[in-house]
Order: sequence, then C-alpha cells, then structure tokens
Amino acid sequence: MKLSINPTTKSLPGKKSAIILVLLCLFFLGCAGAPVSYDPLDQALASKDPRIRKVMDDPQPYELQIRFTRIFREKDSVRFKEFDFQVDQNKYFYPASTVKFPIAVMALEKINASDGLSINTAFYVEGDTLETTFGQEVIKIFAVSDNDANNRLLEFLGQDAINNSFKSKNIGPARISHRLSVPNADEVTTKPLIVYLNDSTTASLAGSTNTPATPLPLEGITKGSGYYENDSLIHDPFNFSLKNYYPIETQHGVLKRIIFPETFPENERFNLSSSQRQFLLNAMKILPKEAGYNPDDYYDSYGKFLLFGDSKEEIPTFIKIYNKVGYAYGTLTDCAYVHDEKNNIEFMVTATILVNSDGIFNDNNYEYDEIGIPFLDALGDELYKIEKNRKK
Repeated sequence: MKLSINPTTKSLPGKKSAIILVLLCLFFLGCAGAPVSYDPLDQALASKDPRIRKVMDDPQPYELQIRFTRIFREKDSVRFKEFDFQVDQNKYFYPASTVKFPIAVMALEKINASDGLSINTAFYVEGDTLETTFGQEVIKIFAVSDNDANNRLLEFLGQDAINNSFKSKNIGPARISHRLSVPNADEVTTKPLIVYLNDSTTASLAGSTNTPATPLPLEGITKGSGYYENDSLIHDPFNFSLKNYYPIETQHGVLKRIIFPETFPENERFNLSSSQRQFLLNAMKILPKEAGYNPDDYYDSYGKFLLFGDSKEEIPTFIKIYNKVGYAYGTLTDCAYVHDEKNNIEFMVTATILVNSDGIFNDNNYEYDEIGIPFLDALGDELYKIEKNRKK
C-alpha cells in the first residue's frame, strides 16, 4: 500500500495536525506488525526458554501469580513501577515457609521494644531441650529455612500479635494460624520462653492465648482431587481454609518495607534499629556455607530459586539475593530483592507456582525439580537480562 502526501497542502490547525500525526503513527505501526510489549514481565513470560514455555504454553494448572517491581533511582530518591501477572489476593496459594520472613522481622521488632532483650539474648522454649539466641534462630530461618527456628519465634510472638502487626502497618491481608511441621501446629496457646538476662539470672516470658482460626472464604481454598491422611488416600479436595494465608501483595509489601523503609510513612514501617535492620539484611542474603552448613548438602541456591535455583554452582559474590522461599504442598514461592553490585542491576520479584500434576496432596509427588524450580530460575534469568539492557 502506497501513502501519497501532497507537498502543496497548506498547514492545518494544530488540533487537526495532531490527529493526522497520530493516524500516521498508527498506520506505520500497523505496517510493521504487532507493537512490542514494554511490560518487562510480559517479555520475560514470552521467552522461548523451554523452562518457561513448559508452564506458559498452558499456565492454568500452575496457578501462577507474579509481581515484578522495576526500581528507578533519581539522585537521593527512589521510585517503583509494578508489573503483575494474575496477582489476586482472593485466589489462595499455600505460602509455606515464606511466612518465616515476617515472623523473623516481628521478633526483632518485639526485641527492640523489650527492655533487657537483644538478638544475642539466650533463651529456650519451655519444654524444649535447645538453648539458642534470637539472632541464631533468625539466621537459621534464612540460611536453611529451619522450621523449628520459626516455631520458637512464633511462641515468642503469638499469632494474634503477628496478625495485628500486618493490620497496623497497612501491609495487606494475611493470617498466620499455625506452626510448621509439628503436631498440634494450630494450638492457640503459646508456650512461655525462659530467657537468660545474664549468665546466672533467668526470667520467664509468659505465653499467650490467641484467637482460633476461622475458615478463609477464598477462591481456590480447596485444591486437587485427593490427599493422604495417615497413609490413607482420601478422595476429596484438600482443604486449606484453616492454613496460613500470606498473598503476593502482602509478601511484596513486607519485602519493600525492609529494603526501602524510607519510602513508607513511619507508622507503616517496622520498628527496627539500624543495627537490627542491618543484621536482618545480612541474614536475608546469607548463603548456607556462610552460616556454617555443609555446602554439599546445602548448596548456594538451596534457598535462592530465582536466577540460580536450577544449578548447584556457586553464586557470584557480586550478586546478592535478599529473599525468603517456601515450598510445601506442591507450591513453590520466592519473595526476593535481587542486587547485582557489579553491573548496577536491582529489582524485586515475588512469584508462586503450583506443581502437582496428579492432583493428590501429601503424596510427596510434586514436580519441584522438573518444572517449578526451573521455571523460577528462568524467570529470574529473563528479568535480569531485561533489566541489564534497560536504559537508565
């Protein structure tokens, strides 16, 4: 098709000229084919990488939800632009160990408000045999996602205090109702803590009685076609309605408040001292070997799914990933701030994927290694490349 423009035509008034210009732009865009998407998340998910295509060619069974934050730094200020894929707080996914992140933060916050306590305070839970410190438990949570460490801090806080903190800081909807991987996980009465005020003096911190959980009225709260209970297969969907609830928006809100607290009003921040926040950031990026764990069993990417989850090679020292992962009941989630100090690249991603093709829960037959972790690794790779090539 040939476009003819008469060079002798008189100039049109400004409004008409603008309309003509818009029409010409649309014409040439149409001739060039479909416009390129400038949504980095769309671009990443359109990748031809087979690890992404395996999911994105038929995404419905995987219940994907992803939030990506592009970060802009301008002199002394920072601003964000959010990109979402299927993010919906009304669509339930099991958050697994990602709940350990806010529990660790809130434990530090409670220590900050308590006379005589610090991250180095030794303690034990009444009835427990292990003496530890608050700081050691936080490190365990991020280095190897230790369930017992999380449960000890939950005893310290209580479910009601955790849930009230989400509300008071306007973070978003959430509900922590149970401990992880222990009998009577949903017990509403927490145990007292015995703390060492010095080498010879102890004090008892009373437990608390908390509000029993009520069923969550969310879409997808029952999943699959069956589940195992006491070695018996039950042919009914698995019911998550009394489980923990920690949606993408809320996870991202906690992460952003820790990485960029200055972008929130004071009443919406966590009340941490500068030394506590620095301790937390160091814990979030720590690799298992840096915390004293055997690297043969706990390789660098053990708790780092994005960018490196599909490999057991060492993570380059100039790339720091401040994150918390979770995986249970076939659901993989990673909430991460990625910072390449060498190439000046930074972004935030919170993503979740369900990999349970047989629809049976508690059978330990999930496609974590075949589909879930490779997808999250590839997602991180694509977003990293896009941000590396972005003009700043």
